[in-house]
Amino acid sequence: MSKHIPQSLSPFFQPDEIALTEAFLDQAHVIRPAEDRAALDRIQRHMAHTAASLLDRPEPDDPLVFLDGIHEHVSVEKLNDFRLAVFRAMNDQDWLRPAYFSVARQALQTLVGNELSMQRRVNLSIQLPNDDSSLLPVHADVWSGDSPYEVVLWIPIVDCFATKSMYIAPPDLDREIQERFTDFEGRSAEDIWRRIEPHVRFLEVPYGSYLLFSQNVMHGNRVNIEPTTRWSMNCRFKSVMSPYADKRLGEFFEPITLRPATRLGLEYKLPGGFQE
Repeated sequence: MSKHIPQSLSPFFQPDEIALTEAFLDQAHVIRPAEDRAALDRIQRHMAHTAASLLDRPEPDDPLVFLDGIHEHVSVEKLNDFRLAVFRAMNDQDWLRPAYFSVARQALQTLVGNELSMQRRVNLSIQLPNDDSSLLPVHADVWSGDSPYEVVLWIPIVDCFATKSMYIAPPDLDREIQERFTDFEGRSAEDIWRRIEPHVRFLEVPYGSYLLFSQNVMHGNRVNIEPTTRWSMNCRFKSVMSPYADKRLGEFFEPITLRPATRLGLEYKLPGGFQE
């Protein structure tokens, strides 16, 4: 019997949908193999090609090895300019967003809906070893104006593990901290981190897989003390008809899978003569 889906509704779900739903609601995230590995490999190859071109390096034979070792070619001082150049080059590709979506299409449709809005730009993070300039302090995105109806599709372009990855607070601890948030009034994100540090775990997300997580739950990263560089991309998705917050439809989000009945409904106008 499902813990989260009422018994009366469970016949409407397939067993694999129930299992995915249970895992996501229990942990506020799921890690799964890429649903379209060819699309993911295309993203990785193009990213490695772009990075090599920007650095005037030869085309890499092994994109993962090249990207893992990018700290040998890019200094901390030049990292952000380099990251932005790769970010722009990737988002200039009209195939990027459809390919990115296809990596987790079925999971997104199960967990979010089949009428989706997608962020208009796919974000890129690069974290060099021992670099403290690329840190994301503990936070939940809803604290800064995101809709609680969003999920984040986080895709590693190299193997991500331990401090080369990100962490998510366990849902029970997250609820406890957020319910007592006034206890941290006047204190810093680092104070929250010290409270949750013994209980969080850094997620192991190898290349060839993806992470879907609720950005309502506290998460972040720390200094990457592993010997290789982290490359990851992230993008938000939400149901088209769910409430928006500061990030609006048409500005930050764009509908990608609007269904015909919804299109007809949005376009329909009653003929004149009907009473209100």
